[in-house]
Amino acid sequence: MKKIKDNIFFFNQDVSNIKIAPNSLEHAYVAILCDDLDSAYAVFCNNDSPRGKWGKVLVSILKGFMTDYPTYFEIRNFFEIDVDFLLKNDKISYVELCLGALNVLSTVNQESYKFAARVMLENRLFSSALKYMDKSKQLYYNDPELHFMYAKYYFDKKNLKDSYFYIKECLNLLPNYYPALVIKKNIEEIGF
Repeated sequence: MKKIKDNIFFFNQDVSNIKIAPNSLEHAYVAILCDDLDSAYAVFCNNDSPRGKWGKVLVSILKGFMTDYPTYFEIRNFFEIDVDFLLKNDKISYVELCLGALNVLSTVNQESYKFAARVMLENRLFSSALKYMDKSKQLYYNDPELHFMYAKYYFDKKNLKDSYFYIKECLNLLPNYYPALVIKKNIEEIGF
């Protein structure tokens, strides 16, 4: 396997003491970062766990042709984390492949676009976040978490009118959602 860059991101600031065991899930992810998708797939195949099963799906996406298909829970549990991991490790072409698979993934889990939107929001890729929130809204409008994300997006953009609209939509669906109540109070205190 070719040498990986010194600033690999494994959700730790200091990676100097990370030990990667052969044939471990970490080994598979390092293989992905080294563009060795065949090795990553082989390691995932030998790991009988939910993450290993998802890993086979992920590699098939990264190869550009889905030969393995995910479950609802695999998408819910791993898609967002892995797209964020790839984004933080500058694997933009892999991120694009994952985003390109959303149409298929959304047939299994209708929240797939929302997961992509959340990654984009957290990484301050606002136009992409809005695009995926809009796609998610087309599939399932009555998602309180999606409305909360919209409210945060518009609040950060200082568009209090739209932020207030979406926070009210969120609270109509989930009246006691504390983070939404906090944003609603903040908007009302600022006024618009």
